[in-house]
Amino acid sequence: MLELWVLLLLLSCIARKIDKECTIKEIPIPHEWYQPGDLIIGGIASQFNYQVHEQTFEKYISHEMFEFTGMVAKFYQHPLTLAFAVDEINRNPKILPNVTLGFHIYDTYNDDKMTYRTTLDLLCKLHRYYPNYECDTKKNLMAVIGGLGSDTSFHMAKLLGRYKIPQLTYGSFSSEDKDNSKPPSFYRMVPNEAHQYVGIIRLLRHFGWTWIGLFAENNNSGEHFMQEMEPLLFQHGMCTAFKEMIVNQGRWNTRENLINLLSNVYAALIDSKVNAFVLYGESMTVISLTSFLYLGNHELLENTSFRWVWVMTAQVDFALGAIQRFWSLEFFQGAISFSVHSQDLLGFQTFLTNIKPNWTQGDEFLKDFWEIAFDCMLSNSQETFEVDGICTGEEKLDSLPGPVFEMHMTGHSYSIYNAVYTIAHALHAMYLSQSNRRSKMSVGKRDGLHGLHPWQLHPFLQRVSFNNSAGETVSFNDNKEIGSGFDVMNFMVFPNKSYSRVKIGKVDLDALEGKELIIDDERILWPSRFNQVVPVSVCNDYCQRGSQRQKKEGEKFCCYDCVPCPEGKISNQKDMEDCIKCPEDHYPSKDQVECILKTISFLSHEEHLGIGLVSFTASFSIITMVVLGIFVRYRETPIVKANNRDITYTLLISLLLCFVSSLLFLGQPTTVICFLRQSAFGIVFSVAVSCILAKTITVVVAFMATKPGSSMKKWVGKRLTNSIILLCTLIQASICTVWLAASPPFPDLDMQSQKREMVAECNEGSAIMFYSVLGYLGLLSLISLTVAFQARKLPDSFNEAKFITFSMLIFCSVWLCFVPTYLSTKGKYMVAVEIFSILASSAGLLGCIFSPKCYLIILRPELNKREQMIRRMK
Repeated sequence: MLELWVLLLLLSCIARKIDKECTIKEIPIPHEWYQPGDLIIGGIASQFNYQVHEQTFEKYISHEMFEFTGMVAKFYQHPLTLAFAVDEINRNPKILPNVTLGFHIYDTYNDDKMTYRTTLDLLCKLHRYYPNYECDTKKNLMAVIGGLGSDTSFHMAKLLGRYKIPQLTYGSFSSEDKDNSKPPSFYRMVPNEAHQYVGIIRLLRHFGWTWIGLFAENNNSGEHFMQEMEPLLFQHGMCTAFKEMIVNQGRWNTRENLINLLSNVYAALIDSKVNAFVLYGESMTVISLTSFLYLGNHELLENTSFRWVWVMTAQVDFALGAIQRFWSLEFFQGAISFSVHSQDLLGFQTFLTNIKPNWTQGDEFLKDFWEIAFDCMLSNSQETFEVDGICTGEEKLDSLPGPVFEMHMTGHSYSIYNAVYTIAHALHAMYLSQSNRRSKMSVGKRDGLHGLHPWQLHPFLQRVSFNNSAGETVSFNDNKEIGSGFDVMNFMVFPNKSYSRVKIGKVDLDALEGKELIIDDERILWPSRFNQVVPVSVCNDYCQRGSQRQKKEGEKFCCYDCVPCPEGKISNQKDMEDCIKCPEDHYPSKDQVECILKTISFLSHEEHLGIGLVSFTASFSIITMVVLGIFVRYRETPIVKANNRDITYTLLISLLLCFVSSLLFLGQPTTVICFLRQSAFGIVFSVAVSCILAKTITVVVAFMATKPGSSMKKWVGKRLTNSIILLCTLIQASICTVWLAASPPFPDLDMQSQKREMVAECNEGSAIMFYSVLGYLGLLSLISLTVAFQARKLPDSFNEAKFITFSMLIFCSVWLCFVPTYLSTKGKYMVAVEIFSILASSAGLLGCIFSPKCYLIILRPELNKREQMIRRMK
């Protein structure tokens, strides 16, 4: 029905009958402030006045009477700023010379119908309006500035867009909640509101607030804000404790409506654990919220124990109406608000100071503003409401408290100032372009002005770029928006009910990554209950270091329990979602709050185990050398001769090398040691075992050769033994050569086997080749054991088979036990197991084979004679 009414008015405005007498009854004209000029800038100040159904409170609030009809004095700075900017331009000979800018300002009364009415009124006439007739001189309207709120701006755009008249809005609001396609004549003097959403998220993350309460004005913009913010909060690990819509005073229509609103808002504030609230709204939202709290429990406003941190969007302003001017705003002490960027302009405060009730005849708002702002009555006033006295007309605006009127230029006023200059510069560029094309046209003559149309201004507006009087560059981006970002302000209230806003940071999405939000924490004044400590707003207490979150069933993810970190993990920060695993070269501390660097561990010569193994190695090496010395000294005795001296010497030397090779396994591994360790061990042990095999085969062949007609006589001698030793050793050497050539061992750190140590070891390079060396050595041992066992019953005087059998049993037993023990041992003890196996098997061979011979040579020399050996054979 509203749209049809607009269409009828629009049609009546198009129908022009200038020569006819106006006979239709005059429609009442709303408040208008105008200044004539060659070119007109229209301004529609949304929410300049506000109206409420008085009977709502007169009927249902019995203990007090409220009058909620009147002007919001604080917003009067907006039209004053427009007048200030126009006056500057008209006095500046460099912009639009010989052209006077004029303006018309209308109030919408916070009403949709009045928005359409005042927009049509601006389009169609100068002073009076008659449907179907145009009875006055046509204005030369070139652009419109407004409105402050989203509803007002989009209602205006529906009409202005039809005429392609440029519309420059100065309020921060979202366009997505209206038409998906913005009118081509729609320009924004503020950054995109989506930048605020990012700024809010960054701000909440900066202070670690994850449990958030959302308040939004109950309109399309508020609903859009809720729809956008909740997913963003979720994506960044935050949750909403509640979401409440605030109805502005103009829509408090019934007692049930009011009581329901009071109970919802009041309960959300009192019963919640939230310490951080995000408030989205428009210029009247603080008035509505303060009224809610005052009506619900006015003591709440004074109680310092009920103080929270409010995060407010740029459209919210700290303003109070006439009846609320004596209420305190301490409830919002410490609030953090996003604000449209502004600068104080030279001469603006002087301009405000000189304002008097009779400063201009065209300002129909000034009388109402003066009486409401100073709570007095002008001598010619017809108002009947109760005031303190008569206005003298000499009152000063700078004596008013901040909630009533501000002397510093607000962000919205700064946007209006830039909007006026944007239009002026665009007009100037358009005139220059017209004059270049039509050299006969004079820029300052009215004939030329009447030839211009508003739609011609768009190309120049889109390209406009200039520096304002504050030295800041003003230009539109591709989306017809000013991209200067938002200021972050901190709200400070003083005992005299005045307040100030301190800039503590800024939001600039064009900055480098990580610098989009800059906050100076030192400048923030927090609510008194927090004692200047950053407030905490979480569903439950932070999890301490050493623990992690565990989700509570049936609740939002921001509500959780705290459980200790699993073994092997730490949490070095508070409130971590998951514990982290330490790097391989670190291990968790006992309280699981930090990772400690593991120490490098290896079997050293200096520790007790290493000293013991070195001692055993030295002892066995000395014994071996003593035995070798005995056999060299008594090399001409029958026992030494009978057991093949060359093989005996080779065996003793190889056993000595076996003992010495164990030292390669001590100390921190190096590239050379790793390269030699296993191959040297494998080769020298192969020599030792092949010597034993050769001795055993020699005994067997010798006895077989004594039989009559035996063909084995040709095998008796050194050729057989040397061939056996050489062949067996070459096979092992070939395996080691392939191993070292293809995948040689190398120094490595084992970080897994020990919790607090990194074991320095030799990585075998190829496990297959390593076990091939051991396997071949085992095969050689089993062959020697088998041959020795078969020859154990040969005559004792020449036979070593019994001793060899016993020694090989020990040798095989040691290395059979070695494999499972080695695989089940970790760290440096694996090296100790291998050294012990080397020493034990070598000592077994040395003791079992050579101790009986040494006994005969040293202690029973009488038995070490040829006659005794022959006698024993018989």
